[in-house]
Amino acid sequence: MWLRYSYRLYPSPGQQQALARAFGCARVVFNDALSARRAAHEVGLPYPADAELSAALTAAKKTPERVWLGEVSAVVLQQALADLNAAYRNFFASLKGERKGCKVAPPRFRSRKDRRQAIRFTANARFEVLDNGRLRLPKVGDVPVRWSRPLPSAPSSVTVIMDAAGRYFASFVVDADPDPLPEVSSEMGIDLGLTHFAVMSDGRKVASPKFLRRAERKLRKAQQALSRKARGSSNRNKARVKPTTQMCSACGVKDGPKPLGVRTWTCAACGTTHDRDVNAAKNIAALGRRDAQNACGGTVRPASVLAGPDETGSLRGAT
Repeated sequence: MWLRYSYRLYPSPGQQQALARAFGCARVVFNDALSARRAAHEVGLPYPADAELSAALTAAKKTPERVWLGEVSAVVLQQALADLNAAYRNFFASLKGERKGCKVAPPRFRSRKDRRQAIRFTANARFEVLDNGRLRLPKVGDVPVRWSRPLPSAPSSVTVIMDAAGRYFASFVVDADPDPLPEVSSEMGIDLGLTHFAVMSDGRKVASPKFLRRAERKLRKAQQALSRKARGSSNRNKARVKPTTQMCSACGVKDGPKPLGVRTWTCAACGTTHDRDVNAAKNIAALGRRDAQNACGGTVRPASVLAGPDETGSLRGAT
């Protein structure tokens, strides 16, 4: 089973600049290829083949306008083309009704203002997990990693992500067998109470986590800090990014402020329809769970999730 294991990265200022160059180059390659495909569609020509787009990328590196594409790993650029191909496959499959879930929009141009940036290194890039615990990335360097758990096997690829809060993560794709479920007795009585969250029939007691109370206090402090920031300033934007409840609890996209009269809204990214108050409660609960996991003595490792089909191998012909 292919799984993704995520860990926090702590790149140095110089490594952050190298990653920013890689994010930018991947974005330009994605947008150039998307522009070429849109131009072909407008004049009634078939979409350029993958090999044609890859050849155009190689030729672009030799031009004065795109010579700086050679400053980053070639695999990162090839994976940007693979991302565009996957986006088109999902779009066409959605149009034909072959894809489950909500309708998928056609690929859009990537912006440097997007709050999430990501690049992917496959095995062809020769990334390496070093003995000292650092992650060696081509043309970036040896990046410190906060290992919350060991990798079960050698990774086939790693995606480096910068989220909306400016944090960096490494998401490894590994082939791992699922852990067997522990054996339990056939019967168990559970009593929910006030002093304890749950009391088991075998005598075990689970303390009340009080996630909501902690999340409410943290949210109140963050809202107070936000109110003191000047509108339109960078500091206000940073404060707004920190425990807002106007975020889609399904996909995590922040859809912006809404008038109090709007009681239900639909996420533009994933199409999920939310009740305003229920969505806020879900986000507060998620924040409380995250705080509890990061508490002293608690577990900090993220949960394992299935890897996407386009992450489990290398792109044919990638250099």
